[in-house]
Amino acid sequence: MQALIPALNYAPELLLQAQGIRVVFFDVDGVLTDGGLYFSESGETLKRFSTLDGQGLKLLQQAGITPVVITGRDSAPLRLRLKALGITHARFGTEDKRPAAEDFLKELGLSWSQAAAMGDDWPDLPVMQRVAFACAPANGHAQALAIAHHVTAERGGEGAARAFCDLLLVASGHYARLLAHVGLDAHKGASA
Repeated sequence: MQALIPALNYAPELLLQAQGIRVVFFDVDGVLTDGGLYFSESGETLKRFSTLDGQGLKLLQQAGITPVVITGRDSAPLRLRLKALGITHARFGTEDKRPAAEDFLKELGLSWSQAAAMGDDWPDLPVMQRVAFACAPANGHAQALAIAHHVTAERGGEGAARAFCDLLLVASGHYARLLAHVGLDAHKGASA
């Protein structure tokens, strides 16, 4: 059996900047989804989520990094997805995301210097401006791209959140350890 060797490489400066992160704030539309809104005949909103992103969020939790979702929308499919991923820190239906982030920091006993964020548009900017490490997906709005410390090659809803999670896992020193357990911890839960 071939050993699994980490295949990701990042610039040392980027890894240094991403160290010490204990909580990550994620937007939903345009970050965890492609940003498109699909409506059924009955008016129900449908969204497409990436399993790559889901696995990244689960890995963050395994590494002791808390994922927090703060979104301007609320829907049953979103709540089901977050529940399936074990994400318990979420704020729905809020356009003013900074106070929500501050509430979570207080609840977790953390500071902005221990926080990262991934956003793609104007409502995300107040949080992205304050965190120690901000990220945007490749298809984010120009203002989000301009203030991000890192822009993923991937688009929102197409693995961008996973790419950010992987970067944080490498920077925190957890990536190789988690990779070494692939296949050994299969009993710990279903796939993302």
